[in-house]
Amino acid sequence: MDSLADIFGFPPITRLHHDRTRRIHAVIRPGTQPTQSDISPAADYCLAHHTLEGAEAAARVGNIATFGWYTNHPDAEATTRTTPTAVGARVVVAPDLAELPRSPISETPYYVLGPGTEPAPPDVRNLAAVSYATAADAGFSELLAAHAVVVCLLRAKNLGDTLDSWTITRLPGTVFMDHVGDPVVLARDLIHEAGHNWLNDALTATGCKIDTQAHFRSPWKKTMRPAFGFLHACWAFPLTMLYTAHALRGTTGDLHRFLTAYLDQQRSLLAETATDHTHALNLISDDGLRLRLAAVHQQALDL
Repeated sequence: MDSLADIFGFPPITRLHHDRTRRIHAVIRPGTQPTQSDISPAADYCLAHHTLEGAEAAARVGNIATFGWYTNHPDAEATTRTTPTAVGARVVVAPDLAELPRSPISETPYYVLGPGTEPAPPDVRNLAAVSYATAADAGFSELLAAHAVVVCLLRAKNLGDTLDSWTITRLPGTVFMDHVGDPVVLARDLIHEAGHNWLNDALTATGCKIDTQAHFRSPWKKTMRPAFGFLHACWAFPLTMLYTAHALRGTTGDLHRFLTAYLDQQRSLLAETATDHTHALNLISDDGLRLRLAAVHQQALDL
């Protein structure tokens, strides 16, 4: 399994997206016909989770007006304010990190699309669009099309600064990230976070229950981590390595040096996982998923 398109094209995920979207819409709007956006089934799946999260939060505090808004907008009205990209229409927002809520649903800040959502400024949306195109050119269009539908761009930083990025399981298809204003670097981080969303969906779709007692040493965290986190790292970082190796061909100067150093660092870290990754893969019960995780890990080791 050498093609990235073959790796990311995983039928159980497609079925999960259709089924979960249908079920959420049935809860939000019982007795009505299912609605679909003009974007894609994966986008419907992502936006349905925003609607569900927003509706639940409104119901908890008795906000009838906001709850009604969500029930009338199963796509969180996102499809009216999208940004065209190489992988389809995306929702690009730039919320203030300091104003993002924290709650028991997530250890990290998060943002839910709602009636007050505004698109990011034009320059930020353009940055995101170029980043999607850059990632697509490297072979990651299928991944980003289905698993990076909503992108929340947070703090602008300088090249070389520590960049924070994350996802939360309650909002699949959504990514949160800092950026340096460079589409090549942003594409790398989009791929990393979309990879986490992909693997979460794949585990759910295949019903894989990973042994919570098994732990492996993570060279990225420099500590022992549960198999779930170890496998996530051994999937998401190799994806960025494959992308970076491709991106290096078209970069020069400081950016080229930055990406070269990143790839060298990741090569060293990934090499430490070679033996443990083989053992961790034995915890994956689905053959198709196990083969995909093994293929990406090996391709990155071969760089």
